[in-house]
Amino acid sequence: MTAERTVPSPGVPPQDHGIPPVSVMSSRGAGPGPRLPAALPRPPARAPLLLADAVAVAAAVPLLTGDRFHTPLVALLAGASLLLRPRGLRPHVPALLDELPAVCGRIAVAWLATAALWAAYRPESALSAGAVLAGCAVQAAVCCALRAAVHGRRRAVLLRRPHPALVVGPVATAQRVAAAVLRHPRSGVRPVGIVAGQPDGGEGVPVLRTDEEVERAVIQNAVRAVLVVDPSARTEHDALLRTLAGFGCAVWEVDPGPAPYPARERLAGFACRRLELAPVRGGGFGKRLLDIVVSGTLLLLAGPLLLGCALALRISDGPGVVFRQERIGVDGRPFTLLKFRTHRPVDEHESATRWSVANEQEMRRFCRMLRRTSLDELLQLWNVLRGDMSLVGPRPERPYFVAQFSRTYPGYATRHRMRTGITGLAQVHGLRGDTSIEDRCRFDNAYIDDWSLWRDVCILLRTAATLVRPTGS
Repeated sequence: MTAERTVPSPGVPPQDHGIPPVSVMSSRGAGPGPRLPAALPRPPARAPLLLADAVAVAAAVPLLTGDRFHTPLVALLAGASLLLRPRGLRPHVPALLDELPAVCGRIAVAWLATAALWAAYRPESALSAGAVLAGCAVQAAVCCALRAAVHGRRRAVLLRRPHPALVVGPVATAQRVAAAVLRHPRSGVRPVGIVAGQPDGGEGVPVLRTDEEVERAVIQNAVRAVLVVDPSARTEHDALLRTLAGFGCAVWEVDPGPAPYPARERLAGFACRRLELAPVRGGGFGKRLLDIVVSGTLLLLAGPLLLGCALALRISDGPGVVFRQERIGVDGRPFTLLKFRTHRPVDEHESATRWSVANEQEMRRFCRMLRRTSLDELLQLWNVLRGDMSLVGPRPERPYFVAQFSRTYPGYATRHRMRTGITGLAQVHGLRGDTSIEDRCRFDNAYIDDWSLWRDVCILLRTAATLVRPTGS
């Protein structure tokens, strides 16, 4: 929980209150961007691999149950096996040997977990070590055989019809990567165009310089993948990449030189990793459920504390305990943010357009305590319960500054893809108080791109630890 007391970079002129719409624009910042089809071809279905795993479980069931069929025991094994299925996303179809350690490992874990749970539930009919070993062997053999058949079929299809791909980045680098990928058809990717802003007089893959050319290439070739070959291209073509990801394209970051990170995947010998850039609609059901449960529980538990703060604030500083201010939330929609009032601005204009209206030296002692401990932010739990905000997400800002920062810092407006939050990744990395807006923007977008429910839990725990030992910022 943090208060908004950052001072923006000097030299930024005041802007009007117009807020740029939070939508996908052209990768070059002008015009409405490429008009893509309603849906691009989907990636290979997971059903065949799921069926292969299910058949492998069924093959091992006789060794599991013996003469009597124990439905709970079979359900335990099936659940453990299928929940532990490999979920890696790859730019090509993996070979069986690539998956062998993971497949055998998760099958062993599934059988050991099933045996342990069954022994605790029915100790009189616990599985023997021989049954567990035999079951593991049978399930692993059947699973590997079926997966090899599925992968072989997909690899043959990819050799005949590789996935059309766009390469995004500087022309020289993109042509080099595209040529290497074309020389290795087993990668299953066929570059059909290079997205770049400058012309290219050489030969090779066609260079697409306008939105119309990109649109035509995507539709005519049914593009399924995007290869980003330079870090600067992620910023320059961010809107286009997110648009393509939202329509089902797999976006891969390909490093044409020595990889600065451990390379778990390779494409034609280049290190690569999947970028999750598809639009995030608030994080989904799990995130909203976490918000409701935690905010509702905290409001109940903190009720006496909230009442005590309100009463002390009323006695020490007069009427007007709750401070209301318009902030910008998900998709650029405004909402009313609630806080305990710790300072009285001169007027509404100062409140809306002055970055820091509160000088802590002018505050009363109790108000300074609320500000330093972030207790003034507790009322935002009601915003979370209402659905205006989330527990974790980018911090919301006033319309005046959203308009300013959206024009000054690339990617700032894309923070509004997800509900704003009481705390966030930027805050737990020390980006609170007088810190860089550019750094906050980068951390906020990184949080959204890599969002997971577990990450939310980790950020909440780190925030709680920070509140226990406040730094006074």
